[in-house]
Amino acid sequence: MSVTPGRQRFALVGTGARAEMFVRALVLDHPNTAELVAFADVNPARMNAHNGWLAELDFDPVPTYLASEFSSMLEKERVDVVLVTSVDRTHDDYIVAALRAGCDVITEKPMTTDVPRCERILRAVEETGRKVSVAFNYRYNPLHEKVREVLAEGAIGEIGSVHFEWLLDVRHGADYFRRWHRDKANSGGLMVHKASHHFDLVNWWLDAKPVQVYAAGRLFFYGDAAGRRHGYARRYDRAHGSAAAADDPFALHLADHPRLRALYLEAEAEDGYHRDQNVFAPGVTIEDDMAVLAQYDSGATMTYHLTAYAPWEGYRVMFNGSRGRLELEVVESDFVSPQAAGELKGAALHGVQAAVEEGWAKITLRPFWEQPREVPVSGYTRTGHGGADARMTAVLFGGHTDPMDRAATARDGALALLTGLAANRSFETGQPVRVTDLLTIP
Repeated sequence: MSVTPGRQRFALVGTGARAEMFVRALVLDHPNTAELVAFADVNPARMNAHNGWLAELDFDPVPTYLASEFSSMLEKERVDVVLVTSVDRTHDDYIVAALRAGCDVITEKPMTTDVPRCERILRAVEETGRKVSVAFNYRYNPLHEKVREVLAEGAIGEIGSVHFEWLLDVRHGADYFRRWHRDKANSGGLMVHKASHHFDLVNWWLDAKPVQVYAAGRLFFYGDAAGRRHGYARRYDRAHGSAAAADDPFALHLADHPRLRALYLEAEAEDGYHRDQNVFAPGVTIEDDMAVLAQYDSGATMTYHLTAYAPWEGYRVMFNGSRGRLELEVVESDFVSPQAAGELKGAALHGVQAAVEEGWAKITLRPFWEQPREVPVSGYTRTGHGGADARMTAVLFGGHTDPMDRAATARDGALALLTGLAANRSFETGQPVRVTDLLTIP
């Protein structure tokens, strides 16, 4: 069947795995308000794979354009909104071109990867008057919504400090070291690519801006030297076709995953990109163990730790206030089962790919001089980022009203970036970094 003509015409650039959630939301969930009209990518095979999946859903294929034809695509297809899901370092090129062509933009996080690119985007937003929305889906998680409500109600008074610990298990964490993310030039490292999610949440929860950041980070577990030191090293470059990778729990076997096979293995002839690199091979330039101390303009401080090689996946956030303490604990998977160790942990599958892996979530309010009590939350699930993906796309594609006004702007994207970029600078210098020395955000 054909897509019902929508209120806005969407084109998507960057047809890797991250694109699939957005494509399905457009065509299945919001056909009355949004229409997918084109794909753009550097790799024709990946675009063809997505069109094949549209056909499986009984939708017509959409026109495909090489990335070099991006500007002509916008004009020819009369695009209203561009969805950017490409490699992080390329976001600014597509965002700025779309804005200057009169389009609005929705971009995957992070908005970009460094200060000059961020300045370029902010300048284009100001000059064109067009809108950039950053897909910070964690804002739409019912747990995080409840945390904001409790804090805004003053249940723990003025917030003095936040402690935030995020654990990526050895299935999920390893995946950042197999693909283009392993090169900091592509992703900005996990302080930018992954932690911008978390830094945005803290900015949003506190309604505050980062002022100063001091951080330490290193490559402790992955990479060739660490792999040899810890006894995990295997002698192969990429898993496909390698006997040494056959029983490696850190290897991703693309041929075993039909969608990944179509997107990457069968697309290699076009661009030579290998999605299944050895996480203990040379070439890793990002950190896997990072600690941050941030100060905010509200006066609050945050201690943050990101570990990319944990035995379980989840996070803990604790807020200390003048009237008590609020605690959020989320276990997305309590361990990694041997059967699932070599499986891909995708964005929509956190913690639920193997039934033996259990998880839970809990918010606890601890007022002074009272018994602690659990805060009830409705709507949370263990799929789709806690139910956040569907709630976010309903706002971005379906025009749904959001009483919490959570759609993150280019300014929000920049503020989330600044904590991570300052942390990266602090890694290099060993010194605290004033955020305004990087970029001033009004």
